[in-house]
Amino acid sequence: MSFKAGDNYKLTFTVSEDKYKGFIELFNDNNPLHTNDEFARGYGFKGKVMHGNILNGFLSYFIGECLPSKDVIIHSQEIQFKNPVYVNDELAFNATILDVYESVKTVEFKFDFKNNLSKTVAKGKIQIGLLK
Repeated sequence: MSFKAGDNYKLTFTVSEDKYKGFIELFNDNNPLHTNDEFARGYGFKGKVMHGNILNGFLSYFIGECLPSKDVIIHSQEIQFKNPVYVNDELAFNATILDVYESVKTVEFKFDFKNNLSKTVAKGKIQIGLLK
């Protein structure tokens, strides 16, 4: 098995205008918190807040494209949103393997996303299954 507890992965993601617009086009979530700067500022944000599920897309990319094996499937994931993300934010992603359960072919990670101010914007756990 090519996974071991303690293995660490670091990536950088940018929440570009294209990703933001693409999310709205795909899912039609036009809530004013996500689409109207003035509305969002009225609630104390510095502008429109990006959809949290854009970060789930980054998780999917990490699992599907960045691991040493493509023979994986997501079993479960938990994400806690801690601080807002704004368009063009660059996010540092860090994931560490907590444990590998060879008998049931699963790997558990903890992860976080930090913004350019090193403030955690989201964190959680993800469990994957190994198909081979």
